[in-house]
Amino acid sequence: MPLTLEGIAKLAGVSRSTVSRVINDHPSVRAEVRGHVQQIIRETNYQPHAAARSLVTHRTHIISVIIPESVTKLFTDPFFPLLLYGITATSNAHHYDLMLSLFNGPGEEGETYRRIIGSGNLDGVIVASAHLTDAVFLRLLQDKIPFVVVGRYPDESVNCVDVDNIGGARMAVEHLIGLGHTRIATLTGPLTMTHGADRLSGYRLAMAAHQLPVTDDLIFHGDYTESSGMTGAKQLLAASPTAIFVASDVMAIGALKTLREAGLRIPQDIALVGFDDVSIAAAVEPALTTVRQPIIRLGATATELLLSLLASRPAAGAAAQRIILPTELVVRQSCGAAGMIPGTSL
Repeated sequence: MPLTLEGIAKLAGVSRSTVSRVINDHPSVRAEVRGHVQQIIRETNYQPHAAARSLVTHRTHIISVIIPESVTKLFTDPFFPLLLYGITATSNAHHYDLMLSLFNGPGEEGETYRRIIGSGNLDGVIVASAHLTDAVFLRLLQDKIPFVVVGRYPDESVNCVDVDNIGGARMAVEHLIGLGHTRIATLTGPLTMTHGADRLSGYRLAMAAHQLPVTDDLIFHGDYTESSGMTGAKQLLAASPTAIFVASDVMAIGALKTLREAGLRIPQDIALVGFDDVSIAAAVEPALTTVRQPIIRLGATATELLLSLLASRPAAGAAAQRIILPTELVVRQSCGAAGMIPGTSL
């Protein structure tokens, strides 16, 4: 017969209410008592009844990750497995279950929201890789569901975690300028995403600081896919750049293929720098110079922030938390300067 709350209380020599408070992380339990009860729970492999527990705590201990991207992109872009690893590991460490919500377009988004988010079976939500126009933001705000955005969100009342996209992009372009390049093109991400717009801003800031021209033919707007990297590089070659800063490693791999097909040597004929530092960046030939963003840490930090919001339940109107993680330039062969810049990673 399965153990009950009363059975755990009897084994631990405490009251039923004390066991309940331990299970529900209530602060009014002495540390030694909490540790003893938790040990009994582990030894007996006791599993609290989820439905009963949620009635008491008004929590399900389930959070959702919403990624408004196609399923194909999710499983082909190496950014997402790393992000989800950070989210999953942190959720597991805090005994939260994770639900992954995907949809391909506005029609699916509305249905997914009604079926999953609107059901009331979630404590909170992490939104990643969303366009600023995605309706999910408005829905979450209207329904007062706690959520954290992975990426900078313009509304300062929204909690978010991001990396220093502007600084990272500027650092990459400054590096190319330091190597003597003056005609530098860029292959951007979607400008409807803040990281896409911010990386373009970093490029512009670096070029302006050195009084270098930025013309329309030096900019191609991609979508973080390898195919857009191939198309973008082909178009940018018409502007005769000597270097290209690419807003993601996946697009940079596509650009690399196009540049080779055009008979160009990298870095002898044209330098290439990416952004992300996913595993493939070091595996290609030549190895890709890139801006490293801490992707696993990004997912973990977003999860920690959401769980802290669920624990503290900040009052309406309380200041949002906006966390920015640092980036790092990783110098490899594709820019022609591996090992030449003190303080960079090899």
